[in-house]
Amino acid sequence: MACIWYGVQAYIGGNCVYLMIRSIWSSFEDLPNTMPANNGTNTRDFVSFFIFWLCSLPAIWPPVQTIRHLFTVKAYVVPVAGIAFFVWAIVRAKGIGPIVKQPSKLKGSELGWAIVKGIMSSIANFATLIVNDPDFSRFARKPRDALWSQFFTIPCSFAFTSFIGIIVSSSSTVIFKEPIWNPLELLGKFLDGGNSGTRAGVFFIASAFALAQLGTNIAANSVSAGTDLTALLPRYINIRRGGYICALVGLVMCPWNLLSSSNQFTTYLSAYSVFLSSIAGVIICDYYWVRKGFFEVKDLYSARRTGPYYFTAGIHWRGYVAYIAGILINIVGFVGAIGRKVPVGAQYIYNLNFFCGFIVAAVVYYGLCRVFPVPATSSVWMEVGDQITEISVADGGSLDEEASGTAYYKGGEAEYAAGAEGGLRDRKGAGAL
Repeated sequence: MACIWYGVQAYIGGNCVYLMIRSIWSSFEDLPNTMPANNGTNTRDFVSFFIFWLCSLPAIWPPVQTIRHLFTVKAYVVPVAGIAFFVWAIVRAKGIGPIVKQPSKLKGSELGWAIVKGIMSSIANFATLIVNDPDFSRFARKPRDALWSQFFTIPCSFAFTSFIGIIVSSSSTVIFKEPIWNPLELLGKFLDGGNSGTRAGVFFIASAFALAQLGTNIAANSVSAGTDLTALLPRYINIRRGGYICALVGLVMCPWNLLSSSNQFTTYLSAYSVFLSSIAGVIICDYYWVRKGFFEVKDLYSARRTGPYYFTAGIHWRGYVAYIAGILINIVGFVGAIGRKVPVGAQYIYNLNFFCGFIVAAVVYYGLCRVFPVPATSSVWMEVGDQITEISVADGGSLDEEASGTAYYKGGEAEYAAGAEGGLRDRKGAGAL
């Protein structure tokens, strides 16, 4: 899914490149098309997409910890461009009043379900961040370092950018007398008959949006795919190689077919949510309700058959069963979303796809873990947070740190002793930190 989303984001970035080139050379709009009519794209758009894709490759090369400088630049440039576009659209529409006073075309239950679908699409849009947060939060020193920053920034930033997108897109009905759902297409409309100032404004806004797409692709897709592929084949693939594999898949999967219309794009987002909601349900249920924050850190890096995370032949079948169950609850409704006739009840379930998939996967996983217990769990909350500041991890033998007040490991049984500052005492576990 990260590879597919990489292609989608790269194609949107290609639209930004198209606007940048057209702002300088207006004749680029009339570039002859040499592709078949049924290809789903044209030469102009494909060239723009390929330029963005090619320019993105160097950004995959640096190690994860060094790309933060890219996001620092993005944090300053992109919000300024977004606000400038927001103000520009309002000025062109003669104020925000005509924009927000447009009457709704839906009434009653249709309006209610349209709101629900909009919420689900918004959740699906950042569902990837919900699932791949551990790729970055694992570098935090304490759980709270990752909690509060993401707890506020993800919903607030998405709400802010969504508000700007809604107002800007709605302004098109006032300015051009037709709804334009894509803000980049609206920028293209601004270029029609625009003067040099308009072209300069579109160029700088499109440049900032291209930077935003690059940062999103690196943070949410290439690093995520690279990390997962590294875990799958660590002998042959590292994060860098996995990132380039992700970029290659994003190129060959023809992302323009998913962006040909707003309906196809929202259908794709919903399908994205179907798969990621199940993953999130299993992960969150496992950590918060099954294990209650307890992990045997040393065994997380061990492939021994006797380890608590080896499960059955190296496969945690409970997680897979729960994941599939979370998908199945939505699959009939998804078939209806792509044009097949299905029962109305399945459509209503699919309208709540993220919540349904999440809840079903979590409940099934919890039930399976109760019937078929997993090792290395705790009956009380055991997350290692601010109580322990230094942890030593050893494989095999005996790790004795009782004197320092942290934790010690003896023969497969964990026993936690409180130090001078107080802390964890006499809690059962199978293994130790």
